[in-house]
Formats: sequence, C-alpha cells, structure tokens
Amino acid sequence: MTAPGLSERPRLRSPARLRFDKARQTDMLLLPERVVNLNATAGAILWLCDGSRTVSQIVQELEARFNQSDLQADIVEFMAQAADKGWLETWK
Repeated sequence: MTAPGLSERPRLRSPARLRFDKARQTDMLLLPERVVNLNATAGAILWLCDGSRTVSQIVQELEARFNQSDLQADIVEFMAQAADKGWLETWK
C-alpha cells in the first residue's frame, strides 16, 4: 500500500463513477460488473477525489465539513486502500 503525498491530486479510475442512491440514501461506487455501497465517510472522501484537489485540500475540506481535526492519517490510509483496490488513479 503506497500512501499518496499531500500535494498529489487523486481521482476516480476510469470507468468508475459515483452515484447517490436516493432509495437507499447512500453513495455507490459503480465499477465494471460491480457496485460498491459506500459508507458516509468513504463517499465523502471519494466525491472530493476529482483530480482538481490535492490530498491536503481534501483533508482540510473534510476537517472543516465534519468539524474535526487530525483526520489526515485516516483519509490518507483510506485513499491508499482505495488505490490498491483500483478505485483511484495514480497520484499526480
């Protein structure tokens, strides 16, 4: 598992897409021949992985949104796991 640098800009690996399922009130990651139901935390992180924000900016935005601090280690660990699963593109 390779952790991303704080200046890298993660994004979903094509052809993965995020969708919000209104019936279940949950985020879903749509992959070829597979759907992953995401918990609220995973969904919040992946929605921000659009290639325009750095990892540092994503951490700051989530800490502000959830009024918490010291989330960096957890967010970076999740991103590394998501990359290992093929959900996120190579860090740029």
